[in-house]
Amino acid sequence: MESLSTFWLSVLLFALILASAFFSSTETSMMAINRYRLKALSAKNNAKAKRVERLLNDIDHLIGAILLGNNFVNILAASITTILAIKLWGEGSVILASLVLTLIILIFAETTPKTFAAKNPEKIALPAAIVIEILIKVFNPIIWLISKASQFILKPFNLQHSNTDNISAEELRMAVLDAKPMISSNYQKMLLNIIDLEKVKVEDIMVPHNEFISVDINNEDELLEQFKRIQHTRLLIFDSTEDNIIGTIHMRDVANLYAKEEISIDAIKALIREPYFIPQGTRLSLQLEHFKTKKRRLGLVVDEYGEVRGLLVLEDILEEIVGQFTSNQGESIEEITPQEGGGYLVDPRISIRDLNTALQIDLPFDSANTLNGLILENLQILPQYNLCLKIEPLIIEILQTSKQGIKLVKITKAY
Repeated sequence: MESLSTFWLSVLLFALILASAFFSSTETSMMAINRYRLKALSAKNNAKAKRVERLLNDIDHLIGAILLGNNFVNILAASITTILAIKLWGEGSVILASLVLTLIILIFAETTPKTFAAKNPEKIALPAAIVIEILIKVFNPIIWLISKASQFILKPFNLQHSNTDNISAEELRMAVLDAKPMISSNYQKMLLNIIDLEKVKVEDIMVPHNEFISVDINNEDELLEQFKRIQHTRLLIFDSTEDNIIGTIHMRDVANLYAKEEISIDAIKALIREPYFIPQGTRLSLQLEHFKTKKRRLGLVVDEYGEVRGLLVLEDILEEIVGQFTSNQGESIEEITPQEGGGYLVDPRISIRDLNTALQIDLPFDSANTLNGLILENLQILPQYNLCLKIEPLIIEILQTSKQGIKLVKITKAY
């Protein structure tokens, strides 16, 4: 190499610096490229994207090839710089030449190409993949040895394998939030609500047992009267006691009986459909799938002892995704009423999740599902009216009570 002219040594040094910049930018682009964008390109039969995917699936060989090439050209560049320095200025200039080369490599072969690659990973990774693939094939024995040595060193730390394709719920949430320019706010909320279905359980949104609209199958007069005034599509039927629910009747079937003038207690009993039970603690995402497979729209939530605790309908889960429906004219009572002087009048039967959403607060709902339950949990007794308590971040004043529980409260945010 010493026999080469200064000109050709300079040309070779320049080429090596360019090669170093190539390997540095390729390494950064491969690590920074969006995997999901890459999968989308591969699905469109993009050959370059498929090549990058193959390389990323064998990350040990990819990194081994890049670092082998990068270190080789950097070391060779340092050697040529030393020869040039001795030829031009003598042996005393070697240290100065090394410092200059370090600065040049740092700026032109590391910082600048890596910054560009981090901002434009596809522009670098896709065309560079073919070069890296060729290097892996040509130097496969050396790269294989480097890869095995690296795995052997990492084995005691249990770091030799890592799955970067897994994505957590929080990461998925952030991806949806970052996609706001491409997704309207309404659809974005729906996607976030779908993600949250994994965290919400059936008891969080069920209708509690004491709010059931049901009728005794043995009381024909009350049964017929309920048919006239019910505002729901299904009616719960019990036998003798309200805890002994034997099924449901769809109002469409009842209307057909009236149309045929075949209304009778026996005909009504024939319409009763056996109840479908849901274990307490079931996640909404799982229950939505169960409703689909079982071809049901209504289920009774039971605890570990088999006692009925509440009722869940398919529409309740859909409302968790798309928001409150307004078609039900029977639900005209406001759960939260803002007051002119500040604060809110609140029905304590409201779920804590709905209260958190409406007031933008963060009350815990691990042990109590409703505001009523949270108050009783804190007081440990059935309170009298005009009692005031503080549950961060709220001041809660109890305005109305009954023998069964709390009827109305006033809430003020504690600042």
